[in-house]
Amino acid sequence: MLMVSMRNVNFGYGDVPCLEQANLDILSGEFVTISGQNGAAKTTLLKLMLGLLKPWSGTVELARRNAEGSKLSIGYVPQQIAAFNVAFPSTITEFVRSGRYAQGSWLRRMNREDRRMTEKAIRQVGMWEFRRRKIGELSGGQKQKVCIARAIAQEPDLLVLDEPTTGMDQESRLGLYRLLQAQVKEHGRTVVMVTHNLSEVEDYLDRRITLERKEDGGWKCCTTTSCSGHFAPAG
Repeated sequence: MLMVSMRNVNFGYGDVPCLEQANLDILSGEFVTISGQNGAAKTTLLKLMLGLLKPWSGTVELARRNAEGSKLSIGYVPQQIAAFNVAFPSTITEFVRSGRYAQGSWLRRMNREDRRMTEKAIRQVGMWEFRRRKIGELSGGQKQKVCIARAIAQEPDLLVLDEPTTGMDQESRLGLYRLLQAQVKEHGRTVVMVTHNLSEVEDYLDRRITLERKEDGGWKCCTTTSCSGHFAPAG
């Protein structure tokens, strides 16, 4: 199933282009990274994929429904989301549990399944022993883990993470890669992650997408490489 498709997408800020003729396909059930040098419009690419930005030209198509025909669920962890004010009042459990409202109305009461999935997500990121701590009391890496747990608790069809390992040590980063790979292989989810740590994560991937400059020194374009051999590179 085609989850995201971009064809000949051009976009920039003001009158300055930052993406030109970007083409990519992301299929359901694959773990994909997006990488590139600083200023390579990686975050912009994610926002275009999710419909948060509109391209100047070209087409962006995001699946409306999952393989079962239900409305597509998206978990998004943007950059700097973990920069909570020290006075942020929620505990870890309360914050992660709030992600369960993506499954229905904000007015509904939390049920046993909501509590189970909240606990599971907190445990998966290694934060269960801190579950009663206030978010504002955590370190930057711990806050990042909690944001990821909230996204996973949503049980998304598409999980999109922008530099999610910021503030994490190597052990935590490797644990996250294993967790994301399990989300793909065990639950059939699609994971798209912006990262600079390609050498660390490559063994867990299906494919990587790189933003790089053209030979004329102009705008960026997408190139894809299959890491596992299971998915063909996009044209």
